[in-house]
Amino acid sequence: MSDDIEMMGPVDYLVVEFPGNRMTGEGFPLLVDLVDRGIIRILDLVFVRKDADGSVIALELKDVGGGEMDLSVFEGAASGLLGQDDIDEAGAALEAGSSAGILVYENVWAAPFARALRRGGAQLVASGRLPVQALLASLDAMEA
Repeated sequence: MSDDIEMMGPVDYLVVEFPGNRMTGEGFPLLVDLVDRGIIRILDLVFVRKDADGSVIALELKDVGGGEMDLSVFEGAASGLLGQDDIDEAGAALEAGSSAGILVYENVWAAPFARALRRGGAQLVASGRLPVQALLASLDAMEA
């Protein structure tokens, strides 16, 4: 297992909320394309729903988005990295009456770079992500 981890690229996660449980499925073919092109590898994909009373439950793929979306390609995307505490934490960020997808993925594209850094003794000490909305607000403020 240690050798496998040494070969991996950075691993990230996303929690994507679908307000009002409205999921169009438009992004799913693009996610599959990222996998097919070897850019990412899905380690875990879980869908949850937050009910009006605040309870959070994990959903079966067949129950996500209604019958119009075929999500069977994502069956078995479970490494065991996501636990109930992760689901509860994601649920805390959701509005009642919404659902979300929790995605854990390896950045396969970055694996050779990450391996080279590790071989040289480097280690990641911080990382982050800038939300597009924050970036746009910053650019708008600079223009004003």
